[in-house]
Amino acid sequence: MIVHDTARQAVADTPDGATVLIGGFGPAGEPVQLIEALLGSGAKELTVVSNNAGSGENGIAALIREGRVAKIVCSYPRQADSRHFDEAYRAGRIELDLVPQGNLAERIRAGGAGIGAFFTPTGYGTMLAEGKETRVIDGKGYVMEYPITADLALIRAHRADAHGNLVYRKTGRNFGPIMAAAATTTVAQVEELGEIDPENVVTPCIYVNRIVHIGRAA
Repeated sequence: MIVHDTARQAVADTPDGATVLIGGFGPAGEPVQLIEALLGSGAKELTVVSNNAGSGENGIAALIREGRVAKIVCSYPRQADSRHFDEAYRAGRIELDLVPQGNLAERIRAGGAGIGAFFTPTGYGTMLAEGKETRVIDGKGYVMEYPITADLALIRAHRADAHGNLVYRKTGRNFGPIMAAAATTTVAQVEELGEIDPENVVTPCIYVNRIVHIGRAA
């Protein structure tokens, strides 16, 4: 695990075409500084996997505005002030893979756990199941879904210790733990550096490659 001085250093080697997991549920747990650093890195043709497609002018919305995202995999592509995604999608500049939120979380978790595929009832009998394998198990319909893994995960945590173990603050925990496990390289921006009781560790250091201390104002 490496502690970087700046967010820009932590994501500087992101290649074009990378698949990037980005934590957060709206502003809760969103690694804003890491996303801004990714924008500054110049990486393009990215596949972004996140809960949403961004809003306003910051974060994921900025990546889309600047044409850096070729595809987005998310549950909520449209929300208040999501104009940059709307414009890019209507113009055919971005591909959308719409995934129900429970399926999205489980696909990411499965990626981190090394699970090859799983069956879920969500989406069965709808357009979301088109082209996918389906089965009826005990009289109930299921759709087979594949795991999601990534080259890079950008997450936000409350505190990291000297080993890179992480804890989160309240709902900021959302997607961070499962995304950290599903990426080849995980970068965490944290508000605090300090000791963590081993009994309270949420994301073990084995899943964390890089740390950036941003501070509470992040």
